[in-house]
Amino acid sequence: MDVKYYWDFSIILDIFWSKENEENDGRRMKLIKVPFSSANLGRNIGCEKAPDEIVKLLSKIYLGENFKNISFDIDLVKIDKSNIDVSLENIYNKAKAVYTGIFIGGDHSITYPCFKAFSEKGNAGLIIFDAHADAETATDSVTHEDFIRKLVQDRIVKPENIILVGLRNFSSKELSFLIENKIKFFEMKKLFNNLEDVCDGIMELARGFDNLYVSVDIDVVDPAFAPGTGCLEPGGLSSRELIYFIQRLKLLKNLKIVDIVEVNPDKDVNEITLKLAAKIIWEFST
Repeated sequence: MDVKYYWDFSIILDIFWSKENEENDGRRMKLIKVPFSSANLGRNIGCEKAPDEIVKLLSKIYLGENFKNISFDIDLVKIDKSNIDVSLENIYNKAKAVYTGIFIGGDHSITYPCFKAFSEKGNAGLIIFDAHADAETATDSVTHEDFIRKLVQDRIVKPENIILVGLRNFSSKELSFLIENKIKFFEMKKLFNNLEDVCDGIMELARGFDNLYVSVDIDVVDPAFAPGTGCLEPGGLSSRELIYFIQRLKLLKNLKIVDIVEVNPDKDVNEITLKLAAKIIWEFST
């Protein structure tokens, strides 16, 4: 590269960054920590520690990949470790007061109360990045492996308003449930064949909702890039591919709420998964 060109470009970037940071001094994103893991059926004990650890790492990121800055307002849901239903109700009540923000779990059952509150605001769509369908036979109380079935059976979400992305391990019961209810899903094989076209299709579908909720189960990412979770499934998205989806979805004006779940610090390696979760939050926020 020509040295003079590099020097001139660096000056332009310095001016751009200064302008962007000045303009975005007032930009803030609400983060709600949800240290809840009581509904993971013993498969991801330790994910309740993730919210604190992820928030700590946010300070290690200086700008989003679009060179924009952001500040965070941190809130916390009170969890009753002795009572799952009380905890879920507390999550629901907190979510009712949030117009836009990011919930940091915790296990994937938190999507049930968060989306339940969100759905009360109008025609709501739900995009879930996950290696699993989470539509096993429902129990009396919601768990991290049946919350999608519960959302449908409790008529909280229209089945046609659900989009599942990244599936690669699900049971025949779950597959039958998805097909019978006409739930849209994009398994990993389909993503691998043409990631950009699939993303185009998801974007088009998402624009049809009045309000959009995106849930990211970190196990959608291949274990090579995100080892710190409870249900490792090979053959997943790379961290770069997930970020590609995020950087496109965040452009949608109807995107209001995001959650990120199932990160487990106790199972992580060199904070790889925690750092990815922090980056996901930054990329959604800027």
